[in-house]
Amino acid sequence: MFAIIQAAGWPIWPLLLASVISVALIIERLVALRRSKVVPSGLLQRAVGEFKRGGNNDRMLEELERHSPLGRVLAAGLRNVNTSREVMKESIEEAGGAVTHELNRYLTTLGTIASISPLMGLFGTVVGMIEIFGSQSPTGSNPQQLAHGISIALYNTGFGLVIAIPSMIFWRHFRALVDSFVVEMEQQAIRLVEYMHGDRK
Repeated sequence: MFAIIQAAGWPIWPLLLASVISVALIIERLVALRRSKVVPSGLLQRAVGEFKRGGNNDRMLEELERHSPLGRVLAAGLRNVNTSREVMKESIEEAGGAVTHELNRYLTTLGTIASISPLMGLFGTVVGMIEIFGSQSPTGSNPQQLAHGISIALYNTGFGLVIAIPSMIFWRHFRALVDSFVVEMEQQAIRLVEYMHGDRK
């Protein structure tokens, strides 16, 4: 591996840094965007049941808020349960906007890495081509310098694509996952408003 890095020349270092960041972001988002952690099943029914039973609702709402992103949305609605439907919906929408922003965290960086990695690889290719043309001289070409230039050109292009392809796949996967979570949270929030305003049993 170290021999490949040496053969690829200095343009490989930004690509290596991008690959480390990309892997770290993919692992972090895989852990953070688990369904059981974002939209736990049965949370709405549990929250409504506990709230209607009474007791220490402030403490229950604090725990619900810390529980999960869906919990934050539901807690925002339950805090405004004694207000009109419109005010309750507005508070849910505000909490939902903050939660959506949090769920999309780091996805811009991952998408940027997916976009620029092939360009960074192309930059390495250009550097390699410059070395190839630099090896030409009136007396003939230097085979060692020619081989080094070809190594830089090909390794950087290949490595740029190796980083870009999985980064793009995971970026699109995480975007779709966040969108599905947001839709699910919206549906749960609508049910909460209907439960608390007596439209549903």
